[in-house]
Amino acid sequence: MGDLQIVPAYNKVEAQYVEMMVPLYSYGCEKKIKKALSHLKGIYSVKVDYYKQKVTVWGICNKLDVLAMVKKKRKEARFWNAEENDQESVDDSIVQKEDTVKTSSDSDKSSAFYTYSPSSPRFKRPPLSLIRTSSFTWKAVKKVFSRSISF
Repeated sequence: MGDLQIVPAYNKVEAQYVEMMVPLYSYGCEKKIKKALSHLKGIYSVKVDYYKQKVTVWGICNKLDVLAMVKKKRKEARFWNAEENDQESVDDSIVQKEDTVKTSSDSDKSSAFYTYSPSSPRFKRPPLSLIRTSSFTWKAVKKVFSRSISF
């Protein structure tokens, strides 16, 4: 009984869904966000939708703390609903406020590196021309085997 402590309940902390718009440029960004949020106490699940640029967190957490943690990884992160961004204030050292107000035509565009029309079924995955890969050429193979003395 001596190891119990009294915790003040002045912060609004309850089980909730927190939806955020986070610019994700690659699948590595997705992994980075999941890893950062998985270390927070009280978070039960983290769902990252790469194509919608949306992160959904479910758990017993303060949504401002969750946003602050995501902003450490991606500075442009914000709540999915615009009215939540206006009502809540987060630490000014972490947050950079937006200078421009989005119009309805801008809200249709994704903040991703590339955008596609959602109605087109052709683009379910990004095209291979946009994925960075290191090329494996025969010239490189010849160079490795001609310099190698291990055989």
